[in-house]
Amino acid sequence: MIELRQLKALTVLRETGSMVRAAERMHLTQSALSHLFREMEDRHEQALFVRKSRPLRFTSAGLRLLQLADDVLPRVAVAQRDLARLASGQAGRLNIAIECHSCYQWLMPTLDTYRDNWPEVELDLSSGFHFAPLPALTRGDLDLVVTSNPDPELHGLHYAPLFSFEMVLAASRKHPLAAKKWVTPEDLAGEVQITYPVERERLDIFQHFLDPAGVEPADVRTAELTVMMLQLAVSGRGICALPNWALHEYLQKGLIAQLRLGEQGLWSTLYAAVREEMLGQAYLADFLQTARDTCFANLNGVRAAENGGHSL
Repeated sequence: MIELRQLKALTVLRETGSMVRAAERMHLTQSALSHLFREMEDRHEQALFVRKSRPLRFTSAGLRLLQLADDVLPRVAVAQRDLARLASGQAGRLNIAIECHSCYQWLMPTLDTYRDNWPEVELDLSSGFHFAPLPALTRGDLDLVVTSNPDPELHGLHYAPLFSFEMVLAASRKHPLAAKKWVTPEDLAGEVQITYPVERERLDIFQHFLDPAGVEPADVRTAELTVMMLQLAVSGRGICALPNWALHEYLQKGLIAQLRLGEQGLWSTLYAAVREEMLGQAYLADFLQTARDTCFANLNGVRAAENGGHSL
């Protein structure tokens, strides 16, 4: 018997190209995932993929099962969504605010897919730059906030992790720091820091890197769009800290240098904050799953969040 979780594991392995990353995505240990694949191979009496191949190569048997997965898993998802509609109703409202412009890279495809799946749900989207979105969420003005900064002072909210990402430093390839693989807070003391126009306590570069070390940049310059921030960095007019996925296109073209913030890197988790009373809504649960699937399919350098979600 072929199980859905086995088909799902194969598709995740194809997407990640790595047993380590596939186990992380599946929230399994690497040993448990290896056992699952060995069980499949023993049952079908043939290997499904070539171990230690770079890039990962699937055998004819593995490719046939992936073909089956591509046919079956979307149909199962549609059936589950239809059952959820029947159980809890189809209509609803999702007023969404985001706290970073770089999130548009994955959020817009998510919304496009979600609108097709839940046409009866009223969707609205706004930037959280010019107001405090989490208090608005508690008041009921918003229904979901994409944030990397949970607020422990606000109660009645649930933070569902979407994925974890690394904040990295973008600098001109001619910048003196470009030769380094990673930087210390002190390396940035004489630099112009380019940021989004929000309070510094909402910026990871200050909250988790510069401020704990007591380091102040030479100046702070703001820009509302990620592309503007990167263009300023490319032209040598400052440096900026951004999620690793936001730099992918510029790195591919060789336009910019990427440096880690600290030797171990600065990792953060992106959450979808919602009111606790909304957690039973099927249309919300499906939005969260659609967002995660879209992120892992389209963003480079992200990984599954270790936290399963928490309420405050």
